[in-house]
Amino acid sequence: MTLPDRRHAGRRPEIAPALFRLLSEAALSRAALDACGLPVALADAALPKQPLSYVNQAFESFFGYRAAEALGRAPAELLFAEPAAAERLFREPAAPLLLRARRKDGSLAHVEVAVGAVRAVDGRVTHWVLAFSDRTELELLREKLSALRAAAVGP
Repeated sequence: MTLPDRRHAGRRPEIAPALFRLLSEAALSRAALDACGLPVALADAALPKQPLSYVNQAFESFFGYRAAEALGRAPAELLFAEPAAAERLFREPAAPLLLRARRKDGSLAHVEVAVGAVRAVDGRVTHWVLAFSDRTELELLREKLSALRAAAVGP
């Protein structure tokens, strides 16, 4: 039996340093996304219906879906009360969209969704990044303000 060579303990492997660096950067990116306070999801742009391939912990908390329940499902079918409106996400990704989202418990939330493209070296879009901001309270206040204005104007 041979004992491990302790001369290299604690140092990064010399074999495939580019692969080691890539894996380290990927782990750091995933940790950063998981620590982000905003709900974030990745959708696979190469597959029909752009199914979710990643959701962070804030997404799970906000929408009520565990990652295992959300992954592989299309965002339009899983989250949005108006799937036709949600399809604009990937057709018009430059501007944030205000949409009504459905949580797992059936409650509706007004969300602003910002969509960004992740591109391969050749320029192809491989994934969509969806970042959600809760606008529910703001929309409720707008509705109340409209009702107050209408009441002030009278019949």
